[in-house]
Amino acid sequence: MKKTLLFCAAAITISATSVNASTLDIVKERDTVRCGISTGFAGLSAPDDAGNWTGLDVDYCRSIAAAVLGDANKVEFIPLSSKNRLESLKSGEIDVLSRTTTWTFSRDNSLGLNFAGVNFYDGQGFMVPASLGISSVKELDGASICIQTGTTTEINLSEYFKLNGLTYEPVPIESPAQARASYLASRCDAYTTDSLGLASQRSVFVDQTQQVILPEIISKEPLGPVVRHGDDQWLDIVKWTHNVLLAAEESNITSINLDQRGSNENDPAAQALLGTNNAKLGAMLGLDVKWAYNVIKQVENHGEIFELNSFAKEVVLPRLMQCVSLDPVIFNFKLTV
Repeated sequence: MKKTLLFCAAAITISATSVNASTLDIVKERDTVRCGISTGFAGLSAPDDAGNWTGLDVDYCRSIAAAVLGDANKVEFIPLSSKNRLESLKSGEIDVLSRTTTWTFSRDNSLGLNFAGVNFYDGQGFMVPASLGISSVKELDGASICIQTGTTTEINLSEYFKLNGLTYEPVPIESPAQARASYLASRCDAYTTDSLGLASQRSVFVDQTQQVILPEIISKEPLGPVVRHGDDQWLDIVKWTHNVLLAAEESNITSINLDQRGSNENDPAAQALLGTNNAKLGAMLGLDVKWAYNVIKQVENHGEIFELNSFAKEVVLPRLMQCVSLDPVIFNFKLTV
């Protein structure tokens, strides 16, 4: 299932710490990328049975490590809650945040953060017990709703219910685990968060058929990696690592065929992307000539990553990602002036 992604301006939700030392230099000296992830969302970032972190956001962290250090395994994953994720980035505790964080106007312009791109379009939804017999959000008038505080989800809920003349009783929760416990204990009638989060939560219930994800999607949530404001070189590295994953998918360059594509003189686009005929692209970022090659070889392109990780693709929307298409202009890896 091929996915095409690019941030579209209409999807941005209208809702600084300067870096004295180069983040790239710090990462190279440490020989590890410190990446902030969620505390557990299947498909995005969650530990497997062996304790290894997996998911789309995790693979974005691994891609950055492959680009910068030549080894996708040189990542320290730091689980963060919604409450402390942004401060952890601003304080320098982590180098990049790759964790269900919506790109909003205020976060981009007043919090000292830079969003490097959109790797997943989600939307806020609602889950209710099947026993309630509810088939629409508009039947939740007066309901108690579990909501994670300090998030765009909280704001979206308030605005949507006000617009539709509905009332609700908020049941504040701190983490996905607390939300799941509160919901299963019937402390709230419904649980609202991003749709992939709902599918992730439902996937661990003993009887998933007893939980219904309602059809309404009340927001657009462009998600993607975030870095601190003030270090343009690091922003460029994270942004163009993201673009490499998308451009490779668009050009059907995979972890299997990239050696063949990169050595084909009749395939200049692939040679430009992989650095076969242009050693200057990596140098512009302060990286090795094989930076993009390492990303695709070790982590795969975006479509491959998506297929591997997004267990919920049959459940989560008919995919808000389909509202956008790749713009070939910003993925042009040819050296021009």
